[in-house]
Amino acid sequence: MSEKPLTAYKVLTADEMATLERDGHFAGAPIDLADGYIHLSTAAQLTETVDKHFTGQTDLYVAAVDLEAQDDPVRWETSRGGQQFPHLYGPLLLETIVAYSPLTRDEDGRVRLPITG
Repeated sequence: MSEKPLTAYKVLTADEMATLERDGHFAGAPIDLADGYIHLSTAAQLTETVDKHFTGQTDLYVAAVDLEAQDDPVRWETSRGGQQFPHLYGPLLLETIVAYSPLTRDEDGRVRLPITG
């Protein structure tokens, strides 16, 4: 991908979403804290991310993150299968979330993106 998207997506548990709503920021899931950055996915990567890392989990949310609005740097780094993934080196801020919704799938099994107003 030559042009980097301006929106990325974070999958959150219901408890993590509640923390983000209550505190206005989210430091990261255990894997994020261990790796030193918050893992994000592009729209094209989202379904594979959910299938690989959240299999069998319910009560999940998808948050659309405005990458340009983040105070901390977002770095595009090579990860799974040589793909470039957005990694946020700082807390996820509620004010940078442009939409979020419970995780649902379409008839083809792809994760639906949250709809912005």
